[in-house]
Amino acid sequence: MNVKGSIHKKLFLSHFFAVILVSGSIGTYFFHSAYDSLKQNLQSRLKNSAALVSRTIDADELEAIRVAEDVRLPVYSRYLANLRDLRRTNPDIDYLYIMRRQADHVFFVIDTDSTDQQALPGQPYEETMPSLFRGFDQPSVDDQIFVDQWGAFMSGYAPIVNGAGRYLVGIDMRANEVNKKFLGLKIAGGISLLCSLLLAVFFSRVLSRRFILGIRLLVERCEGIADGRLEDQLTFRSNDEFGQLINAFNRMSSKLAISHEKTLRAENALTEANEALEFRVNQRTEELEAVNQKLKAEIAEKQRIQQALIEAARTDPLTGLLNRRAIHEHLDHQVSVHQRTRQPFTILLADVDRFKEINDRYGHAIGDQVLCEITRLIQDHIRPQDEIARWGGEEFLILLPDTDLDGGVALADRIRQQLAQAPILPQHDPNYRFTISIGVAQFQENLTVNCCIQAADSALYQAKDMGRNLVVPVSP
Repeated sequence: MNVKGSIHKKLFLSHFFAVILVSGSIGTYFFHSAYDSLKQNLQSRLKNSAALVSRTIDADELEAIRVAEDVRLPVYSRYLANLRDLRRTNPDIDYLYIMRRQADHVFFVIDTDSTDQQALPGQPYEETMPSLFRGFDQPSVDDQIFVDQWGAFMSGYAPIVNGAGRYLVGIDMRANEVNKKFLGLKIAGGISLLCSLLLAVFFSRVLSRRFILGIRLLVERCEGIADGRLEDQLTFRSNDEFGQLINAFNRMSSKLAISHEKTLRAENALTEANEALEFRVNQRTEELEAVNQKLKAEIAEKQRIQQALIEAARTDPLTGLLNRRAIHEHLDHQVSVHQRTRQPFTILLADVDRFKEINDRYGHAIGDQVLCEITRLIQDHIRPQDEIARWGGEEFLILLPDTDLDGGVALADRIRQQLAQAPILPQHDPNYRFTISIGVAQFQENLTVNCCIQAADSALYQAKDMGRNLVVPVSP
């Protein structure tokens, strides 16, 4: 809450509301407790009075009272007189009556009303309060004031002892009598609330005036400190916590004055030290920058050498293809992908036919050149995601991800046909044509990747045995 105005006003309002909150909470609690106690007392009196009256009535005698003409019966007159006598002895009781229950309907038997609105025997009662129906089986009382054709009442009920749940006695207390008893309680509560307001005003003014004097002195002293008057002291005397605050403020002011003097001296010394330090930092920065450039060059060279070593460890030096170690890493990765996604992959194991003749006829240098040309031809026919490795002398292993056996056979046959038509040795023997034998195997989930490679190798040798220049797949 944003309260505009002086601190005196804010302190007054804060104490005022605090006292109101505490006294109001206590007063409200006791008012509601007294209200509930009075209500329970009235309900208990109605219920107990009805229970006492019910014990004076014989249900068997009431059986004869059924219709309006039965008012002339002696038993009716006797019970009516007795109930009216009881009513006159208790000024809080407005009506006494006896009712009979038949199925879900209630009828009057005797009513003590002396006016022309008196309910005659057999007259139905149309109101259906839950407490009324409970009264045929056990003593009960209304939870609140009910209104019917006779007025507004709070009523108590009790079953007649030998009535077998068919008869009850009811006692009505008129609503104005109930409200009159609660009115006195409300007046007392109002007086208590007024006293709380007066008490809140008194204590709020006393406490706020006490605080405001010391606060004003502190404000003036703070303004003096802001203007540079650090040596001034407050002369306010108090034996409470506010006095301790004033003493602490005076000590703080003295220490601030001493600290300020030390700060001025330290600032001068710091300025001189900064100038000297700045010169040395600039000098050292230049030296560090030179060393840093040298280190960067050395690191870059080491990284280049390391990368070259990594590539040398993973690639074939002649063809630039992956070596066995590197292709095994790709094969293991593809097995993991297959286990997660069930994506197929196929391995081609290819061997150049009669390659030894080239080495024997033209020498190993020409043989190496042939291997490089065949490498480029195979690379031109595979996809970017496919991998090719030099598996052995003139052997190549081709990994085809996301490819089944039929797709692998088709690719292998295209490579075989292209190689058979390509002039690999145009300078030495333009008419010489190379052929290649290829074994094809698709990875099976129940086997290892080494088993798949062995299966492709067996198919390769089967192609050799069948006359070379063939593609042989491994049947699943």
